[in-house]
Amino acid sequence: MSDSDKLKELATESLGKLLSSLNYEYTLECSTCEEGLSLMISSPQASFLIGDNGDRLDDLQYLVNRSLQSLWEEAPRVRIDCESYRARVEEKLLRRACSRAESVMDSGVPLRMEPLNAYQRRLVHNALAKIEGIATESEETESRFKRITILRK
Repeated sequence: MSDSDKLKELATESLGKLLSSLNYEYTLECSTCEEGLSLMISSPQASFLIGDNGDRLDDLQYLVNRSLQSLWEEAPRVRIDCESYRARVEEKLLRRACSRAESVMDSGVPLRMEPLNAYQRRLVHNALAKIEGIATESEETESRFKRITILRK
């Protein structure tokens, strides 16, 4: 069995046990992504699985990744989504960041984004790096959530 097959089997089994023990109806779709593996949940109870602002998805993702690491130290990260919730949130975040970048280009006045986690900051930095004349900086703080400042080069 390849490492990829092993990861898929362990991840789907781990998430499946969690969801079944909570009595959710669901189907899982597995695919590879840049971090490792992506599990997409489809469920009639999607709103309950997503939670407020994706907090339950984050919890499920954390538990599955911890479970995998306890079985396989070198396990790649598993990303868990439900009904493409994360994709919609990321798209909205990038639209907001690009809109603010346009405002900065027009006015020359730097703008700050709301506090973002490391993954969200990486998305914004990478997206805005493609815009000529725009630079981004993350604030220096110990907080897990940091603000990005968008400014003109």
